Amino acid sequence: MSWQPAFCETKSSKAECRAQTAAGFEATHFTLHGLWPQPNGNFYCQVAASDKANDDPAHWRDLPPVTLDPKTRAELDQVMPGTASALERHEWIKHGTCYGKSQQEYFAVALNLMRAMNASPVRDLFIKNIGKQLTSDQIRSTFDSAFGKGAGDRVRVSCVVDPSNGRRLIGELTLGLTGPIASNASLGALLLASAPTAKAGCPKGAVDAVGFQ
Repeated sequence: MSWQPAFCETKSSKAECRAQTAAGFEATHFTLHGLWPQPNGNFYCQVAASDKANDDPAHWRDLPPVTLDPKTRAELDQVMPGTASALERHEWIKHGTCYGKSQQEYFAVALNLMRAMNASPVRDLFIKNIGKQLTSDQIRSTFDSAFGKGAGDRVRVSCVVDPSNGRRLIGELTLGLTGPIASNASLGALLLASAPTAKAGCPKGAVDAVGFQ
C-alpha cells in the first residue's frame, strides 16, 4: 500500500497527482498499490504476448479494461487513485492473472484488506505525524498493537526521495500475508501466518502532506 502524497512528489505529471486535494481520500488514507500472489516472479499467468508487451505505463490504457461491479469500481477509484492512469489494468495483467480468481474477487478482497488498514491505529499514527518523521520501529510497533504481537515483523517500509528538495519520504508499506484471502479475511491473521522479515526497510522518513511541497 502507498502513502500517495509521497508517491506524487516523484510523479507530479500523473493525472492522479495533478488532481490531489486536501479534502481527497488520499490526503488522509493509505491507498492500494497491489495484491501480489507469491512467489515473487509469479507474473503474467496465461497472458497474451501483446498484453505483456503493452504492460508499460505509457501503454496501460491499451491493456484490456478491468470489469467490476459498480460498487467495487467506485471504491477502487477512490482507494487506488492510480486508476486515473489505468494502474488497475497493469495490476491485473501482471499480478491478478496469477491469483486464480476473477477480476471482481481479486480487487474486492484487496479493498477489504485496505478497509482494515484504514480503520487501524496504523493510519492514525500516520495522520498524527503528517509533516513529521516516523521510524520503521514506530510503524512496526503500531502494527503489533493493531493486529497482534509479531505483526510488525511482517511489514517492510519503503522510502522515496523528493527530487525538489531531497527529503526522504515514506512511500509504501509492504505487508507479508499468508493464507487464502476470503471476502471476510482477517488482516491480522493473514499477517501473523506469514514469515517474518528481518529487513524493516527504510529506517526513517517523513509523512508527506498532500500537495507538492
